[in-house]
Amino acid sequence: MSYSAFANYYDYLMKDVNYPALAQYLRRVLAQLGHTPKLALDLACGTGSLTLELKQMGIDIYGIDASPDMLSIAQQKAAAAGEEILFLCQKMQNLDLYGTIDTVFCTLDSLNHLSGKKELLKAFQKVSLFLEPNGYFVFDLNTPYKHQHILADHTFVYDLDPVYCVWQNL
Repeated sequence: MSYSAFANYYDYLMKDVNYPALAQYLRRVLAQLGHTPKLALDLACGTGSLTLELKQMGIDIYGIDASPDMLSIAQQKAAAAGEEILFLCQKMQNLDLYGTIDTVFCTLDSLNHLSGKKELLKAFQKVSLFLEPNGYFVFDLNTPYKHQHILADHTFVYDLDPVYCVWQNL
């Protein structure tokens, strides 16, 4: 899937996501585990909204996404907020870092955008390769149950200014 055109509308479609609350939640999860991030990665960071929230909470973090257009918006957000955040253009299943990290976040069902079990396993293997021992990979997924029984065969319509989106779950 190409995110070139979609990047300009992503934030409109995600306007209901409470990024500050999500960032606080992720910090609480890590605190319950007794983990304080030293160097974190926001994998599939999209337009960088969560990355920026985590950075402003004092987490040394950078973002990776496969879409240069999404990353361009992320960089613009960081600059407007006066934050320096490194954003790299990579697919999550081809993750290639210069060193290790101790924390990885992958939220908002980003792993569901991979094209099957092999791609998911490849992404997990890449994260494992660069994650320090005793590091944490915090992610979420929509399950087959959710797709089959909750989203089912529904059609979702988002009529927002400036985008009109129809999404059909099959």
